[in-house]
Amino acid sequence: MGSPPPAITYRIDPFPADAELGQLWRRAWRAEPPPSFAPILARSLAHLGAYAGVRLIGFVNVAWDGGEHAFLLDPIVDPDSQRQGIGTALVAGAVELARQRGAGWLHVDFEPHLEPFYRASGFEPTTAGLIRLR
Repeated sequence: MGSPPPAITYRIDPFPADAELGQLWRRAWRAEPPPSFAPILARSLAHLGAYAGVRLIGFVNVAWDGGEHAFLLDPIVDPDSQRQGIGTALVAGAVELARQRGAGWLHVDFEPHLEPFYRASGFEPTTAGLIRLR
């Protein structure tokens, strides 16, 4: 019999190595990650990581405008670890951290098929605009 899977732990403001976060990004998004996450995370209001033992299996970044508005960006969970409540825990943690750190609003953009997830996480629908710059 094999060992039980490691418990999931959540870390506030971890700074994973670019290779570690990049590997998760590739698995979850099937796309190339930014060249470096360090400049992005250095300007964030908060970020959270989900770990199975020492392995990063989930991550979310909370960007902000320096004032009232924070933005939930790129919540990701490794495909092998999805549907276990990890994404829900990461988003709930991000909401609480944004509140604790002084944000008055937390925004999120998402694809239509993710609406039930974000509605269940407390986000309300709103009208917004978007311009693709690249």
